[in-house]
Formats: sequence, C-alpha cells, structure tokens
Amino acid sequence: MIYVTRRETFSAAHRLYNPKFSNQENEKIFGKCSNPNWHGHNYTLEVIVVGQPNPETGFVINISELKAIIKEHVISKVDHKNLNLETDFMKGVIPSTENICIAIWKLLVDKLPSGKLYAVKLAETENNFFEYRGD
Repeated sequence: MIYVTRRETFSAAHRLYNPKFSNQENEKIFGKCSNPNWHGHNYTLEVIVVGQPNPETGFVINISELKAIIKEHVISKVDHKNLNLETDFMKGVIPSTENICIAIWKLLVDKLPSGKLYAVKLAETENNFFEYRGD
C-alpha cells in the first residue's frame, strides 16, 4: 500500500466551553481556551489517502485533485472563521481539536475519487498533534 499525504494550513478561532457548565466550571476544565472572547490557532492539516497506484497513471490519487477537494470541502469552510459560530459542521459540537479531526474526516470520507481516506492529522500548535483514522 502507498500512503499519500497532502498538507494544508488554515487559521481559525474557537472557544472551548460546554453550555451545560457554569463559567467557573468551563474555566476550570478548559482554562484559557474557554476565553469568552475566543482565541485562535494556525492549524496544519494533513490528509492521508491509502491505496495501490493506478497502473495507467501511477497515482493512488491525483494530488491536484486531492488539493482541490480539501480546499473546497474543508479549507474554504474553516480558514479565518470562528469554528463555534461560522462552521455548520461544528454546530453543537465542542470544537476541540479532537472533534475538529472527526468533523474533517466526515467532510472528506466520501469525496475521494480514488484511494481510501486513511487518516486526518491536525496540529494546533508545534507541540500538540491529533490524528483520527475513522470509526
């Protein structure tokens, strides 16, 4: 099997909080990430597709197509957005990076013309990385 990775970046704001909790509870659980005035990250997204190369093209997936799919279905929806307020696919979901990975997976899993989605990796800082490989 060949694993093809496409990396993209985006910037987005969010607030980690649960509306069921008091402000004190949210601050205790989420710390500064529960700032009512939001905070942001410069995220690095990696989308990994697995498969066998097509004998006619040598590609598992055409990387230009993969780039366009990611930009259309993910980057255009999250870049310079507030993930709590401006992204339909995150409505009602605490926008932790774990949940963002799962949501991005769901946006992409049925959009690939070839290969199979293997993993969605998301770095929110240079020290914090998250990876989702489906259900």
